[in-house]
Amino acid sequence: MYNLLMTILLVVSVLIIFAVMMQPAKTDNALSSLTGGADDLFAQSKPRGFEVFMQKVTLVLGIIFFAVAIAMVYVSSH
Repeated sequence: MYNLLMTILLVVSVLIIFAVMMQPAKTDNALSSLTGGADDLFAQSKPRGFEVFMQKVTLVLGIIFFAVAIAMVYVSSH
């Protein structure tokens, strides 16, 4: 059981890495990295389409990651 959970954890970890790397960048220029993106603080733009999908995928994978990690701790202690 522990080996199965470890395999699932490794697969989910790789999928999280890909999901985070696939998300579109929030900043468009180097100036916002110097100013801290203060001009975007009050912007009312909502994420749409692919960006929303990738945020949901990342959230679900994160929840699965923590659930499997907790299950591994439980299995290893019993």
